[in-house]
Amino acid sequence: QTMSTKSPDITVELTGLDGNAFVVLGRCRQAAQQADLNDDQIAAFMAEAVEGDYDHLLRTAMLWFNCA
Repeated sequence: QTMSTKSPDITVELTGLDGNAFVVLGRCRQAAQQADLNDDQIAAFMAEAVEGDYDHLLRTAMLWFNCA
C-alpha cells in the first residue's frame, strides 16, 4: 500500500460484515470513538467517506484505519 493510513493504530474489522454501507460507517465511527478521536476528526472521516460511491467509502475507510 503506497498511501499511509491516517490512524494505523485503530483497527476496524470489516471482514464478515454484510457489506451494507451504513454498517461499515457505523463500525468505523465506533472504532474512532473508542480510540478517542475527537468529534472534528470523526466528522471529517464521515464527510469524506460519504462523498462518493461504495468503493470510495471502502477506500476512505482503508485510508483512515487499519481495516481487517
